[in-house]
Parts: sequence; structure tokens; C-alpha cells
Amino acid sequence: MTNPPLETPANDVIRWGIVGTGRIARRFAQSLAHVPQASLTALWSRRAEPAAAFAAEFGGEACASFDALLASGIDALYIATIQDSHADYAVAALEAGLHVLCEKPAAINQPQLERVLEAARAAQRLFMEAMKPPFYPLYQKLRAQLAAEPIGEVGLVRAGCSVPGVPDDHPSLSFEHAGGALLDIGVYEMFLAVDWLGAPHEVQTLGRLGPTGVDTFASLNSRHERGIAQLFCGLDLHGKGDALLMAKGGHVTIHEPWWNPSRATIRYADAHVVELDEPFEGGGLNYETAHFCELIRAGQLESPVMPHATSLRMIAMADAARAALGLRFAGE
Repeated sequence: MTNPPLETPANDVIRWGIVGTGRIARRFAQSLAHVPQASLTALWSRRAEPAAAFAAEFGGEACASFDALLASGIDALYIATIQDSHADYAVAALEAGLHVLCEKPAAINQPQLERVLEAARAAQRLFMEAMKPPFYPLYQKLRAQLAAEPIGEVGLVRAGCSVPGVPDDHPSLSFEHAGGALLDIGVYEMFLAVDWLGAPHEVQTLGRLGPTGVDTFASLNSRHERGIAQLFCGLDLHGKGDALLMAKGGHVTIHEPWWNPSRATIRYADAHVVELDEPFEGGGLNYETAHFCELIRAGQLESPVMPHATSLRMIAMADAARAALGLRFAGE
């Protein structure tokens, strides 16, 4: 038996729950304060003490268990845990009748993601991977500028970021928790390639695995419906985090950090230049969260900005890249 679609009046407050109380959960809670008609109602973490401290700082009830969180009267759940748990928490929340905004990556492989999406369809609930860049004012202003004054169809996307000095005990380096540069950082670059170039048809990957067995650096060349992408991600080198979009009529630089975009430069083939400068408010996660709340109120089950197809294309790229590096997690 499936759950009936929720009908949320436009003036109702969306009641949020959070699973996890780490850095990204804190950023979400800070951002939620900038979202109209939304509130933090409940939260849960495996460790009671951080959960209680989180609730004291940001509000909401610290629940005694995940099941208690699901039954706490919330409308939507934000999943902010380590990525190997994302799919299981998402399925459980959807089956409990909740809408789910899941931190990236939504799952560690395509079969897991397909299981989540099937649960969302069966429950008739909204599910969206929390991929923040397309919701930022700069990214939207860039889209509008290129629609008004086109450079032509983008045929090359080049993007990357590498961040050294990750502590040895960080989940990003944990094989047990499905860490690695591809799923931790590369998923952003994969989004950019898919968003501008469409579905991937071929992914070529070079990289290396570190002492813990996860990828510490990867370089991808991918061929898509409408062009080619050159991407890199790493956890052991220091690399610039800007992005380049190339077309016949010009090119765009989204300045670093491009995944929290606030500045872009468009250089047209006729030599004129357009500079875009759009600072963001709050913690940056408020834009995707506000969009998600609007979708709930409209009774929508999928985002037109971050649709399920985009998530599936991104994870297909990650799966192909990991396969090329010989990286398989437990149970795969």
C-alpha cells in the first residue's frame, strides 16, 4: 500500500528533521534559518551527546533513535551522514512517508540509487540529491546571461579540485565508509559535466589508490551527448577549484570555489567580456532547501533543476571511474 501524496498548504511551515550532526549538518541548520516557512523540528545522531549539543544550539528535539526521528512529526528529512549510509536512511524515510533531501552522493553506486528512487516512486514522496551549485544566484544568473547573449552550445567542460592534508581518520579516506576523492569531491565535477553536456557515453580514468584502499587522485576524460569533459579530483595534492565552459562563441570561467559560485567571467569570441558577481547569503544550502520546500508545497515528486536523471548520470560516471581504478567496496 502506497502513501497518498502530502498536501501542504503554501503558508504552512515545512518541519525538517536531520540525521547526522557533523559539519554539513551544521551548515544545513545555519542555512535553514534563511529559508522562509521552514524550521528544524527534530534530529538524531548515533552519539547522544553531540545530538543534544546540536539541538541546544540550533533548536529541535534530539531524538533517542532513528525510528523516533521518523515518527517525530517532521515533513522532510535531510540526510547528513557518512555516504555509505545514505541509501538505507533514504529508503527508510521514504517508506515512512517523508520527503528526503539527501547529501551528495545520494548513494555509493547505481544499484543503490535505483533502490532509493524506486522507494520514492512507491511512496509518492519527493527525493532530491543535495547538489547545491545550480541553485546559487551566480549559477542562475550565468544561465540567464547565456540565454540572453549566447556563446553557443557548450562543448567542453573542464573542472577539478584537489585538497591535501585530510586527516588519516577522516571518512573521506575510509574504505569501510566508501570514501575516496571520486565520491567525496569528484561528484561535483561530474554534476557540472552532466548539467552542461548531457548523459555520459564513455569515461576514461587514470588515478591512484592510497594506503587505505580508496582513490586519492583521479583524472577523467568523458564523452557526453554534447561534448567532452576533463575532470580531476584528489585528496593528496593541492589543486585549483575553478571551472571552464567552452563553446564556439566564447568561454566561461566560474571562479574558485566553483561549487560555491559567486563570480564568473564570460569572454566572448568578439573580445567583449561580461563579469558576473553574485555573493550568496546564509550557508549556501538555503537555496536548494528553499527550492525543495517549494516543490513540497506544489506537490512535486522530482526537481526540474536537479532531476533523478542527473543523479543517475553522475553515479554512472563514478561507477565507471571506480571500475577503471579497480575500486570495489564491500558488498559490491
